[in-house]
Amino acid sequence: MKKNNYKISIAIIVIICGMAAGTGCKKSFLQPDPLSFYEPATTFSTESGLTSAIATCDKHLRSYWSYYSTRDLSLPISSEYMLSDLAVAGKTDDGAIFADVATRLTPSDGLYENDVNMLSYFWEQNYDGIKYANTITTYIDNVEGLDDATKNEYIGRAYFHRSFRYMALCFLFDNVPLVTKILSNPKQSYKSTSHEAILEMITSNMEFAVQWVPEQSEMSYIGMVSKGACRQLLIKCYLATGQWDKAIAEADTLINNEGYALMTTTFGTFEDPFPTTWPITRNVIWDLHRPVNKCIVANTESILSMPNESGTDAAIAMRTMRNWGPFWNTSTLKSPAGYYMQAYATSSSNYNSALDFNSAVGRGIAAIRPTYFAQHGLWEVNGVEDTDDLRHNSSVGNWARMDSLKYNDPSDVTYYGQNLRLYNGSTLLCTDTVRDWFDWPHYKVFVTDPDHTASTTSTNNKGGAANWYCYRLAETYLLRAEAEFYKGDVSAATADVNIIRSRAGCSQLYSTVTIGDIVNERARELYMEEWRHTELSRISYCLALSGKSDEWGNTYSTTSLSDNSYWYQRIQHYSDYYNKGNVTVKGRYYTIDPHNIYLPVPQDAIDANLYGTLWQNKGYDGYDAGISMWTNWEDAVADEDITN
Repeated sequence: MKKNNYKISIAIIVIICGMAAGTGCKKSFLQPDPLSFYEPATTFSTESGLTSAIATCDKHLRSYWSYYSTRDLSLPISSEYMLSDLAVAGKTDDGAIFADVATRLTPSDGLYENDVNMLSYFWEQNYDGIKYANTITTYIDNVEGLDDATKNEYIGRAYFHRSFRYMALCFLFDNVPLVTKILSNPKQSYKSTSHEAILEMITSNMEFAVQWVPEQSEMSYIGMVSKGACRQLLIKCYLATGQWDKAIAEADTLINNEGYALMTTTFGTFEDPFPTTWPITRNVIWDLHRPVNKCIVANTESILSMPNESGTDAAIAMRTMRNWGPFWNTSTLKSPAGYYMQAYATSSSNYNSALDFNSAVGRGIAAIRPTYFAQHGLWEVNGVEDTDDLRHNSSVGNWARMDSLKYNDPSDVTYYGQNLRLYNGSTLLCTDTVRDWFDWPHYKVFVTDPDHTASTTSTNNKGGAANWYCYRLAETYLLRAEAEFYKGDVSAATADVNIIRSRAGCSQLYSTVTIGDIVNERARELYMEEWRHTELSRISYCLALSGKSDEWGNTYSTTSLSDNSYWYQRIQHYSDYYNKGNVTVKGRYYTIDPHNIYLPVPQDAIDANLYGTLWQNKGYDGYDAGISMWTNWEDAVADEDITN
């Protein structure tokens, strides 16, 4: 597979950054302006305008993980995990901590874009991404001299970006307005379109894209949408429309015929930057998740990576260690002698390179924290917590345990250099176990910050910019396993899950799998890659479509997921916070309700639609089962040209 230097691709993105700079996050999806501040007739009269528009779509894609500028708290992807089985809000010093989801999440409140959560981002930015894609499909006929193959390649990539966002909207917000073009005049009379109709449209669009978008081996840049990325999204479309055989066939093609392969041995650059504090025994999982290895020729597993490398002009520091790591440098976590962990600068006389946890694991503040299930129960297979699993292996340095950190205050003569402990006899040494004490996947979270490593005075390694995965072949195996399970071929599903487990060095393999085992394997393999809440919502819908039961024997209806769903049952069984009813932070109980599988359609979007009525989801103010919506996507598209 030919893969040229992706830094060139980033350089192109930098050129067009100004085109997106004016697209503030508070713009309504109803606004018809294209992504460019130039006149469309001028911007899209040449192929360079299309190239810039595609680059804007690619750059925008990574913002769901990194945001579109460096921020210290509350990455968009973190909010996805707060509403799942794997994590909850963890910043316990914040009086507005988003713990009480059941009562706080309303159409006019609870959808924030600040340090509390970033849920509104998924409405606003999905529609911005759709607008960018629609700019291409709307104006491409203005560009003269394009042959059909080239034109269809641009349209195919635009379809990918639009379909990616609509897939997310369908499983986050259910029935939403369908916007497929840039209008010459504002429209304020939209109706919502059923998610079934939207899924039908994007499935057709992705079939077109798979036909026309080239293979990665035929492309010049990494970070652009390839045929493989289109096929991965098409698999999800087939799953969401209940077409199991087609999903399996597309997965077969992607796994066997397009040049991709799981990484099974070490490769690329080995990074072990702080071996005296946190030594790493080189292994394939560590190498696979080093940012420097995600966009290289040797990585045959990456289907779609998002370039965001430190040192480039377009890089955005993700602050992964600050957001997702525990707050160990705090007075609420002390040694038996009463001393707490320090974050010394290298210039400090107290600095010890063997106890430099600030550099080695980062100085976290736990904006979110993993559930107990995510730390322990998730890793149990056949009744055994599989610590051989390289994704959960602390002996090689991939998995971080709190009791692997060591007290590092030289004044603490008795305990200096000893491992942290949660208890001293029966005395609890940590008074904030929500924020300060949990284990985590270091191999995923560790992204060093060049500003920290270059400084002799820095006491805060927050985490820097990093290339990130959107799609990997490992997920393809798990998507195929899902389709096989729905079809009733549990043996084939089991084999696919075990392929992923074998690559991870697991000692425990499955003899047969449930849907829960497949979803658990997604959690182990795709942490902070998949949109966890959205994927659980999608799987809940697919499971209901299939008529198959979950691991507790429940079956579900696609028409009543707001009353009960697989997403909700997983939280009830696994959350350890939302399912207890007695866990409080700052006087707020951790609560979540069945209808929270779907987020509320924002009230400001409803109010801006002056001459039409948008669907509001069940359980939220404004819900009305009698509200009409488009059930045929062609009718919704035809109505777009009818303005107020």
